[in-house]
Amino acid sequence: MGEYMVVILWWANLDESQGDKVAESSNDNEAASTLRVLVVGGGSWGTTVAHLAAQNTPTTIWARDSATVQQINETHQNHRYLPGYDLHPGLKATSDLVEAVAETDLLVMGVPTGAFRQTCEAIAAHLRPWVPVLSLAKGFEPESNLRMTQIVEQTLPGRPVGVLTGPNLAKEIMAGNPAGAVVAISEQHIAQRIQSIFMTPNFRVFLHHDVIGCELGGALKNVYAIAAGAAEGRELGDNARSAIITRSLAELIALGSKMGGEPLTLAGLAGMGDLLATCISEQSRNSSVGRELGRGRSIDDILAGMDQVAEGVKAAKVVRDLAEEHQVFMPIADQVFRVCWEAKDPDFAQESLLRGHLGHEWVANNDVAETK
Repeated sequence: MGEYMVVILWWANLDESQGDKVAESSNDNEAASTLRVLVVGGGSWGTTVAHLAAQNTPTTIWARDSATVQQINETHQNHRYLPGYDLHPGLKATSDLVEAVAETDLLVMGVPTGAFRQTCEAIAAHLRPWVPVLSLAKGFEPESNLRMTQIVEQTLPGRPVGVLTGPNLAKEIMAGNPAGAVVAISEQHIAQRIQSIFMTPNFRVFLHHDVIGCELGGALKNVYAIAAGAAEGRELGDNARSAIITRSLAELIALGSKMGGEPLTLAGLAGMGDLLATCISEQSRNSSVGRELGRGRSIDDILAGMDQVAEGVKAAKVVRDLAEEHQVFMPIADQVFRVCWEAKDPDFAQESLLRGHLGHEWVANNDVAETK
């Protein structure tokens, strides 16, 4: 508790003359101007978040690829992941992780789930003990089934940890289209300061206290985007896709609540909002996987042709394990697992779901064996 008080007091005193203006200022970036932000990960979403932060405060992005670092510094673009979009000219890129970590006041983790723990371990010896850590990754660690904030607590202990999440498609945000997100972290004053770092006139960031619920919403929705995409790929119609999305939300809330999330959180931007955007967007990698599955391509063939990670495929196995552990009936997630991991034909999944048990739409969910 003593160490956390030091953290809160440090953030409170940093640029104190501006700190109270976060909620009321018409210029939302006033309170963030002296904080140094590091975004770790040069993919499309990490680059977009770094671009947003750079509009408000000194920001550096770390990328493994030296060509990407050079492009960002010299042309202010990330040609590989965001071709044609200009980044904020104040954004700096580096391939020196140790130096960048040592100087940051806020660490934003934008690497995929499969590299999350390894990256945190590489950072641990160089990150100051009071620096907050914010996760952008939406998924679970394979094998352990842990959320990313749980990995931060294990590898970077004693630091405030939270998430930035919501229905956020990178290219739409880079184009300047309106979008909303939530930042969830238990320390309210730190949450307000982080809110000011990412706010722009078109990117609105809401505060939230429910870290578990917000993180679960982002992690679980990727599985259901595959299901919705498969319905679209099979040309089952908008009625079918709407039913899948709605029943997916019911499953998401059922499991999320059992795991410590709040139902209202999962009905908000971090849950339903993110679910809708990921299920219906042509830009969604997970929805794209589902569409290709619905058209008859194999999962191995689809993944071999992708240059970014579709977290829903890995998450499907984790969600099946979690459903069994928490005794939650999740027929849609179960069929996504079977198609992605057991090579079941989407026809099988469709017929299994149509034959599934029917009851009251919102009765408490406690029968895990119905579709086995």
